[in-house]
Amino acid sequence: MSKTTLPFGRIDSITLDMALPGVFAGQEKEGHVALSEVWMHSLTFSRPGRYMIEAESGAGKSSLCSFIYGNRSDYLGDILFNDTNVRTLSIEQWCLVRLRHLALLPQEMKLFAELSVMENIQIKNRLTGACTTVQIMDMLERLGVAEKADQPAGRLSVGQQQRVAVIRALCQPFDFIILDEPVSHLDATNNGRVAELVTEAAARNGGSIITTSVGNPLVLDEAKHIRL
Repeated sequence: MSKTTLPFGRIDSITLDMALPGVFAGQEKEGHVALSEVWMHSLTFSRPGRYMIEAESGAGKSSLCSFIYGNRSDYLGDILFNDTNVRTLSIEQWCLVRLRHLALLPQEMKLFAELSVMENIQIKNRLTGACTTVQIMDMLERLGVAEKADQPAGRLSVGQQQRVAVIRALCQPFDFIILDEPVSHLDATNNGRVAELVTEAAARNGGSIITTSVGNPLVLDEAKHIRL
């Protein structure tokens, strides 16, 4: 059985070429689609970089994250990793992309309520081997949830769960990290702590940050703001 390979060593750019969610087809000149700087445009995210996608509810920000991460393909137009159309990637290649090149924090977080905080994080970290237990505990400490490490995730507040999900997303190498409303339930202090962790991880990996917001944005210095 041949070893799965990718047509690129690293993802240096992600390009949306006239992309549009299928549900918006026929609305190209209407409402938020007409005002968008993303849909029906040629837009490139480069590495390294910092990007803030600002959106109204219903504009398709979570869909955008899912399209880039390969969870959904119900869009018009094309998405390219460097010069590779993502529609040409096999399931096995997508697995490699998500293991080595793309990290995602979905808005709904997707923690297992019955598993402990550490177990939730280690599910991913065992696949990537990216962090030691000491490093994970340090991140939990910095985000103020170290004492919750052995507690079931379902017993945490939404804000605490959000911080745990951020740490889980950081437990891998990446060229781009995609964060869908990562601090929507956090105050200014914890927003800053999360921004610090994410920025440090991006610097270590030489990676880019793409984050979305409908009102409480992750505080990133020198981020390029894009209206969805």
